[in-house]
Amino acid sequence: MNQTVFQGVATAIVTPMTPAGVDYETFARLLDWQIAEGVNALVIAGTTGEGSTLTDEEHRAVLKFAAEQVAGRVPVIAGTGSNDIAYAVDLTKYACRVGCDAMLVVTPYYNKATQNGLIRSFTDIADASTKPLILYNVPSRTGCNLLPKTCAALAEHPNICGLKEASGNISQIAEIAALVRDKMDLYSGNDDQIVPVLSLGGKGVISVLSNVLPRKTVEICDSFFRGDVATARDLQLDLLPLINALFSEVNPIPVKAAMAAMGFGENYLRLPLTPMEADHEAALLALMREQGLKV
Repeated sequence: MNQTVFQGVATAIVTPMTPAGVDYETFARLLDWQIAEGVNALVIAGTTGEGSTLTDEEHRAVLKFAAEQVAGRVPVIAGTGSNDIAYAVDLTKYACRVGCDAMLVVTPYYNKATQNGLIRSFTDIADASTKPLILYNVPSRTGCNLLPKTCAALAEHPNICGLKEASGNISQIAEIAALVRDKMDLYSGNDDQIVPVLSLGGKGVISVLSNVLPRKTVEICDSFFRGDVATARDLQLDLLPLINALFSEVNPIPVKAAMAAMGFGENYLRLPLTPMEADHEAALLALMREQGLKV
């Protein structure tokens, strides 16, 4: 069995920004609040953290800052994937040096890859890392699908311990689970599929929802793990309208608006992302109020 990085909820956390750069004061407050609310891990500079529009200097600084601020309270998982594998290797080495506990490595985007290319790419990154890797499959964004047999091959690498599966294809996820068994931990990459993935043996979720409702997202997983599947299911279904609103525009546009409304920084994104449309934002905030949030 490969090392388990976390069980439960890892928040794919937003990166608070202003036009002048990263807002580290708000970022520190957000990291501390997430930990106090009970999340099991934090993903830094992933899709939700706008890692793709951070400069190289900012990306490294954000990873280092998060590792120092969290200070071992929960695992810090660094987003270090790239369409340039040499860059991903270098960033992974840096994240290991500054104290991150694991890496989240997306399939190469735009240039894509064959399945053999994926195996070679992830193997190169895993060979260079002193910390475990969680692979990230999100074909809707990358145009590249990490297939079940490829996952099974990569699960043999001692440094590849997990997979964030965001294909949305529950049949594919089931096939991966059947092939990898206990050699690779599976995490839902979609908040509307937490309970289905847990039912297939998943270890948890890498979540956007938990930016906004960390404690309730943790409760979904905790309820399932203690055998109270009905409560986990009911929470999953009750939160579907809010989950859908958080993805009514391209992530992280809605969650950035949500966090700003909760007092965590400005509703500022970098192009090509733009602030949420007014009608979508109004609907999102109304659903947040229904969940008891003061926005």
